[in-house]
Amino acid sequence: MAISAIKNTTNRVQQAFYNIMPRYVAGEKADKLYKTAGREISSAENRLILGATALMSQPFIDFHNRRIDEDTRRVAVCRTIAKIIAGTVTGYAVRKGSIKAIRACSQLPKDGVAKWRSFFTPKDVTKIDTDEFKQYQNSLGTYISLGVMLFTNFLIDAPLTKFLTNKLNARAIDNKKNGGAK
Repeated sequence: MAISAIKNTTNRVQQAFYNIMPRYVAGEKADKLYKTAGREISSAENRLILGATALMSQPFIDFHNRRIDEDTRRVAVCRTIAKIIAGTVTGYAVRKGSIKAIRACSQLPKDGVAKWRSFFTPKDVTKIDTDEFKQYQNSLGTYISLGVMLFTNFLIDAPLTKFLTNKLNARAIDNKKNGGAK
């Protein structure tokens, strides 16, 4: 009972949001753009977009936080930048690598194709839509990358974030000592 009430409320909020959107955001052209972007942009490129957006906004927010002192603010900005860079670089690399590995291992079985190259190809393949098959490869690569990232977050992201934070913070301290000359 409560779940259906939440679902109905969610649907009403979504419909209200959709109704107030201008036609260029919610029209046929926009739908075509969204579908094309959904087909053509993999999770790796999506991670780059998210990283660039975060790099343009989050350090600015930390820098203008007046509730903390200047030194804490400087360290927060350095840490935020380091986290975004480390997360974006490793996230992109792991996702892209996983998708490429899945593409290499999900080729159509033909004469001369090694058995391991069709390991992730669906068994009942008779007719393949290339767009659907590409989406299958992207999705499977993304799922594999999520498992890999359980390890890379601790093995690569955390140490890289610490290293970059220390480098950025040392540079910020040098700039402050030299009067911002660097």
